Amino acid sequence: MERTVLILGTGGTIAGVSATPDDLVGYRAGALGVEELAQALPELSGLPLSFEQLASIDSKDMDFVTWQRLATRIQQAVTDEATEAVVITHGTDTLEETAYLLHRVLDTPKPVILTAAMRPASSRSPDGPQNLLDAISLARSAGVQGVLVSLHGKVHAADRVRKVHTYRVDAFDSPDGGPLAFVENGCVRSLAPWPTPSGLGIKRLMRSPWPRIEFLTNCVDADGALVPLLQELAEREARPLGLVVAGTGNGTLSTALEAALMRAQSQGVAVLRCSRCAAGPVLGGELPSAGSLSAPQARVELLLQLL
Repeated sequence: MERTVLILGTGGTIAGVSATPDDLVGYRAGALGVEELAQALPELSGLPLSFEQLASIDSKDMDFVTWQRLATRIQQAVTDEATEAVVITHGTDTLEETAYLLHRVLDTPKPVILTAAMRPASSRSPDGPQNLLDAISLARSAGVQGVLVSLHGKVHAADRVRKVHTYRVDAFDSPDGGPLAFVENGCVRSLAPWPTPSGLGIKRLMRSPWPRIEFLTNCVDADGALVPLLQELAEREARPLGLVVAGTGNGTLSTALEAALMRAQSQGVAVLRCSRCAAGPVLGGELPSAGSLSAPQARVELLLQLL
């Protein structure tokens, strides 16, 4: 029996449509179904693929409910011997968060590949078709495993990938290490070992209530006044509170902000400290470090810790 690759659509720019082919920013994300995208690629004809439209959203509107549905469907699929791998079409805005979440909760060695596009499907030269082809080639390649991101011919680890540009087609990078592989003319050239998913299990995502996890940033004259207000809000909602603070440089915080966070931590608030910088880990300090995770990924990590 030939195993299939499940293609899950969630919307995003890769499925976006604008009024004119020269409009690359005023499009409607998620306008096309994932099967429509595949039908435009004759190279996929005859391949053992199946398609499901899980959502049709702009990824800026990704939410916890959709995350639950997505992780549950992927875990269900990969436990089926007939499924070789899963490919997810996703918007670019929150892709690194979804990728990190799946990396932390899925329990499978099978490839789970996220792909996306920076230009809508209606543009004169869309990048989505090649990205989807590359993702499927990667998913069907021998030995590949783990949650990966395939974009612009590069393959990134889910716990390192970052969106680093607002507009360019080559908008993603993996600071402090670079990509794991390249997809070149349908062939995968590996540069580093494939990751092993952390496998916390999707049951963690079924707990409730979900915590309130908020961002704070260190900057000139940061005084920490928002910290007690967020504590009051979480208390009214009867939800656990977690605070991710993006510090300057090596995660440094103003005296006032650090004091406010230390007080909150002593009162039971979970705090995780990362950096505003685009690359590099956070070392030392009084408050817990998120290591080299980006701020959005640190938020996912703290969310999982509190669930």
